[in-house]
Amino acid sequence: MEYLVLNNGVKIPQLGIGGFGQGADAITDALHMGYRLIDTAAQYGNEEQVGEGIRASGIPRSEIFLTTKLWTDDIRRGRTCQAFFESLDRLHVKYVDLYLIHWPAKGFVEAWLEMERLYKEGYIRAIGVSNCHRVHLEQLESFASVRPVVNQIESHPAFQNQELVDWCMDKGMQMEAWCPLGGTYGHVLENQEICRLAEERGKTPAQIVLRWHMQRGMITFPKSSHKERMESNLDIFSFMLTEEEMERIHALDTGHRMGADPEHFDF
Repeated sequence: MEYLVLNNGVKIPQLGIGGFGQGADAITDALHMGYRLIDTAAQYGNEEQVGEGIRASGIPRSEIFLTTKLWTDDIRRGRTCQAFFESLDRLHVKYVDLYLIHWPAKGFVEAWLEMERLYKEGYIRAIGVSNCHRVHLEQLESFASVRPVVNQIESHPAFQNQELVDWCMDKGMQMEAWCPLGGTYGHVLENQEICRLAEERGKTPAQIVLRWHMQRGMITFPKSSHKERMESNLDIFSFMLTEEEMERIHALDTGHRMGADPEHFDF
């Protein structure tokens, strides 16, 4: 496993397992394989199962980097602290390693200030944002006393979001990619160029894309509940893509996102 260091000095694994839709057994399996980063959210509706999987694994809590997120309804209703402690209860843990604003809903600045307090009180090891554009981050910067450690955004070969990635990294934020393999958008893993690279290197298309993310400096957490795929996704640290191979993937960017636009969403 490779690690990155957040701007507050906390280390984070660069590859993890996505918690969306995962049951306890899949979380336990992932931890036994060597995954140490788990990304989940209140909105996913399975924090209890994630917590159960962590406990069943027998892996010490201190060795696991656990992320969860504050949902938009709780942001708008001013329920940051209540929502956070509800997540702790569901996860059955005493702290989380990273707590994120899931989307920049109305009231997200006020929510951030509450998250700062929870962070300073030791309930959270690091705080960050998700789906935030430059305009949101500049708004936050005017009020915040704690800088976001990460921005989790949509990023994959078909929508690389590189301008935002570069801007945030220049600001000292690590970047996380949700849907790193593209989901069903554009059939990224079926793309001819990705498949050609995989054949040339004797790797799977997913391994090629995840290695591309690693070399961009991104943190990723592909979601899979299949043991073979989880093991395969973890096996990306024994090879490097060349600069020419990286450029072949860079050239696949369409500029069209799969998910909602963070400046225009209605949930």
